[in-house]
Amino acid sequence: MTDLQQQLHGLWLPLITPFRDGELDVTSLRRLVRHYAGQPVDGLILGATSGEGMSLGLGELEGLVSVVLAELSATSRHLPVCLGLSGASTARMKETLDDTADWPIDGYLIASPYYTRPSQRGLVQHFNALADHAAWPIVLYNIPYRTAVNLTNETLLSLAAHPNIVGMKDCCADRAQTIDFIARRPAGFRVLTGEDTQTFDALSDGADGAILLSAHVQTETFASIRMLLREGNRDAALAAWQSVAPLTRLLFAAPSPSPAKHWLWRLGLIDSPEVRLPMVEVSADLAAWLDAEMERRAQPMPQPA
Repeated sequence: MTDLQQQLHGLWLPLITPFRDGELDVTSLRRLVRHYAGQPVDGLILGATSGEGMSLGLGELEGLVSVVLAELSATSRHLPVCLGLSGASTARMKETLDDTADWPIDGYLIASPYYTRPSQRGLVQHFNALADHAAWPIVLYNIPYRTAVNLTNETLLSLAAHPNIVGMKDCCADRAQTIDFIARRPAGFRVLTGEDTQTFDALSDGADGAILLSAHVQTETFASIRMLLREGNRDAALAAWQSVAPLTRLLFAAPSPSPAKHWLWRLGLIDSPEVRLPMVEVSADLAAWLDAEMERRAQPMPQPA
């Protein structure tokens, strides 16, 4: 079992990427890392969907990784870090793997090729080619409503046999498919849900953890759900889930990560809610809704690190 495989459980945070005046906001990024290093998260995903990775150039991605790892080192908190990647060309993805091969990360989170809608046979060949080429272990990202193609369970089982493919972020939005795969997966292959609104069901069904944009808010409560389920305290886990379930809808009331960025900006963790086009900041109506929910929950401001 690889180091990443051993660490791929619990609550992972797909960290948002703060911007200011069109540039990576390093000051806010450092503040975010210091804050979440003090929270019960088990790993970070950088430059994925929540991190607006498709709007980042390779140099910006490298800077993002460098700042996050330096800040984690300064806090003496070791957290595994995976880099989110996506692309429709296998050859170009292999070039990106080459470009990032010497970065001090722990692995990649790689989505299916978008728009091209390859066959299942094409998906197997694509991911096997990447896994053969990658310097770091790969976590598959199955999110058919974004990529227009679903990794079927037979395809997933085939890919799970590759020694450099160690787990999956599951956003298939089909509970029956997820349950079937969890029951049939090979020993040690990790499944983390990425469906924020279905977190409780997925963890109850045997997922090893979750990768949740929503866990930028009330992180401790999200982390407690899996721990309580593992302790056999389903009632307490359900109560914890019910307290944060509305957040999983509110924070996706506009395209992510705009609502989460607004919340973190109002909380003082980032200096601007800025996103990059084609993403836009939340509407005035949604901003008022988010502000009202923040006030209702009365979240304390984080203390300066």
